[in-house]
Amino acid sequence: MQPSSLCVWPLFCLAFTAQAEDTLAPTSKHPERNQLVQFSAYLESYLIHDFNDPANHRRPDFVYSHNVTDNPSINLGLVKAALSTDRVRGNLALGAGTYMRANYAAEPHGLRNIYEANLGLKLSGEHNLWLDIGVMPSHIGFESAVGIDNWTLTRSLMADNSPYFETGAKLSYTNPDGKWLMSGLLLTGWQRIHRPDGNTTPAIGHQLTYKPSDKLTINSSSFIGNDKSDAQRQMRYFHDFYVQWQLNEQWGLIAAFNIGAEQAASGNGYNVWYSPNVVLRYTYSDRLQFAARLEHYRDKHGVIISTGTEHGFQTTGYSVNMDYRLNPRMVWRNELRQFNSRDAIFDKNSAQQVDNNLIAVTALTISF
Repeated sequence: MQPSSLCVWPLFCLAFTAQAEDTLAPTSKHPERNQLVQFSAYLESYLIHDFNDPANHRRPDFVYSHNVTDNPSINLGLVKAALSTDRVRGNLALGAGTYMRANYAAEPHGLRNIYEANLGLKLSGEHNLWLDIGVMPSHIGFESAVGIDNWTLTRSLMADNSPYFETGAKLSYTNPDGKWLMSGLLLTGWQRIHRPDGNTTPAIGHQLTYKPSDKLTINSSSFIGNDKSDAQRQMRYFHDFYVQWQLNEQWGLIAAFNIGAEQAASGNGYNVWYSPNVVLRYTYSDRLQFAARLEHYRDKHGVIISTGTEHGFQTTGYSVNMDYRLNPRMVWRNELRQFNSRDAIFDKNSAQQVDNNLIAVTALTISF
């Protein structure tokens, strides 16, 4: 690793030399423009130190975001065009970075940079009823691949091991007061653009979101399908539930739980996995925020995370976060994160396996 310097990351140099549109309040410099197509961009750089010092400078296989250690890296670089009219909407976004390489590894090469590609048609002139088709962000979970949209720097175990994106058709309805969103989905599979080889069975899903106020969101989402070939058919049933509650101006809380069951390869019974997650955020000021996370993931039979150990994957995680907004477009983020596992599944110094793992992460995000 290069000597410690703020300029080891060009973005850090930019952060301190860019003109500070320092005020965090909205200004009249950038009024909303009534354009059919809006363009945006996002870039997130990061540096992780893993105190176990893995030889390959990679996070464990079950980590799909921020997974390179001891080297400055880009988690996600994204450019996006969004079309919006009264009756038609669409999104095209291309991405690169370690997130894209990890999550799109199973896709054909020509599809590995498609972050989003979808088109929607409003089906009713009187009701907010839409049909969207294409590659879309997942309807599952409270976390996004775009880091700045999340309360924590790194993604949770449940987010990294459930779909970030999906491909198919979504029929959605939002009621007139905006409090209820109902969606039904027909999908190609579990985080897939290209259907698995030999698979002809579609997957289905639902999403039901209730927002009685701007401070409270309650969400239920599901997935049902076979993500293997027809010959290996093993039906998977998955449900995700979360509540996001802004308790007051300073404190916010997210509580989530997901559970899945997949048919055993033998055809006898089901293998079950589950994950609870709690995130608490404290807003000190417009510039400074803190967050703490407690999570657990249990996949004894290795449906999603296979370890080959006696007790399978049974891991608890803790993390603390600090975010500092440098200017309206740039945020500096820091996190300490600890994993404790029932079995020794973490590589330490290329010499042994241990049951714990501590990392320190710093990141810089910029949005346009």
